Amino acid sequence: MTPSGTTSGGAPGPAGQPAWELLLPAAGAPARRRGRALQEALREAVRSGRLAAGTRLPSTRELAADLGVSRGLVTEAYEQLTAEGYLRGERGAGTWVGGAVRAGRVGAVTGTGGGGRDPVAGVPDVRVDFRPGTPDLSLFPRSAWAAAQRSVLARLPHRALGYPDPRGLPELRGALAGMLARRRGVVADPERLVVCSGVAQASTLLGFVLRARGLRTVGVEDPGSPEHGRLFASTGMETVWLPLDGEGLRPEPLAASGVRAVVVTPSHQFPSGIGWSAERRAALLDWARTAGGYVLEDDYDGDFRYDRAPVGALQGLDPERVVYAGSVSKSLAPGLRLGWMLVPEELLGEVVERKRTMDLGNPVLDQAVLAEFVTRGGYDRQLRRCQRAYRERRDALLAALAARLPGTEVSGIAAGLHVIARVPALFGPPERFLARAAEAGVALRSLEEYGTARPSDGDVRLVIGYAHLSPSAIAEGIGLLAGAVGA
Repeated sequence: MTPSGTTSGGAPGPAGQPAWELLLPAAGAPARRRGRALQEALREAVRSGRLAAGTRLPSTRELAADLGVSRGLVTEAYEQLTAEGYLRGERGAGTWVGGAVRAGRVGAVTGTGGGGRDPVAGVPDVRVDFRPGTPDLSLFPRSAWAAAQRSVLARLPHRALGYPDPRGLPELRGALAGMLARRRGVVADPERLVVCSGVAQASTLLGFVLRARGLRTVGVEDPGSPEHGRLFASTGMETVWLPLDGEGLRPEPLAASGVRAVVVTPSHQFPSGIGWSAERRAALLDWARTAGGYVLEDDYDGDFRYDRAPVGALQGLDPERVVYAGSVSKSLAPGLRLGWMLVPEELLGEVVERKRTMDLGNPVLDQAVLAEFVTRGGYDRQLRRCQRAYRERRDALLAALAARLPGTEVSGIAAGLHVIARVPALFGPPERFLARAAEAGVALRSLEEYGTARPSDGDVRLVIGYAHLSPSAIAEGIGLLAGAVGA
């Protein structure tokens, strides 16, 4: 293939040009961001319909030669978009555009799983707390946040302190839309972005709107965050548990459930730690389109992936069926109560009106500070800082488990703020194991607390949070645990 022709299955663009030419600007990006630019351009080509479903892509060698980039960059782009569901491939047979994405741009793109923790029951004197859901609050960027506050207060016009647009400050919505499109691969129209008080409020806003439309049930992942069910219950909706396997939500129970709304955590499922397969992402969207249903995607820790680039959000494949929700709770601090949701056009007016009647919108000053923080690069720097710290702590936890509780298996992808650890039954049945841990001052959560399954093999399955603990505290806690169970 050459820049003026097509290869087998090549899709011509306007004026007979091959669709691959739209990747040339990405190939000319600065070297440090060329890979990300190539992925973004290829993702957008599929989304917009420039590369239609079923189009066969050039080999990685051919495309790399035509674009003048390394083959490794093209291979990485193909692998990333295959994981997200935009492409599909068969070993030795080539790569094609997949059928999961709903083609066509929606608006312009500008340039609680693991939720809060309650008091520890049965652990009177906690020495080390391994319960998941809390980031390291000492990493909050106080100096940078204070500088952003001073800058905002110095220039914010008086009129901005009046009653806000219930969707949020325009400058924050624009800044978030650009950041989410760049980092999470979403279709981010600022006009359809609603600033809210975290994923918790996003869930209740959606619950009220769906119930007013006649829906009475919502599906939640099994295992999953109990908070999802509680939040929707507060809006009058009942919870239906939907089983998972190693690839994601199982399609058959979903289809048989009769629900028309589900809450999912596909990028890093909470609590199992799996990343949904591309096939299960596509199957979920097929269900939503067929049933006329909606998916709430809780992207609670989507930025924290330690072995590769994070898989893009599900919403990018069909922004008319997926409500995307996220927050700064894991990246900055849950106490800020700042989050966002990207809403399908069909639901937007009802969500905004419900937000208006609920609280008239989020505090203006806090929104303006976050907009300044994102725009000036502070948020990206904070994410990099957290990623370094949390990767180090995850490594410390795995090393401590291997040394002090031999035979323990850790499952799930290398991401997020917690791991699933399966401790062999030889260290005691689950009830005795947890009781001895509590006596030693170690607070733990078992996987059984997050779903309906009750395995009978005698192994202990733990959901271990590590982000809020120093490496030395992690080592101390696993040491206390090992001593308590006789390891």
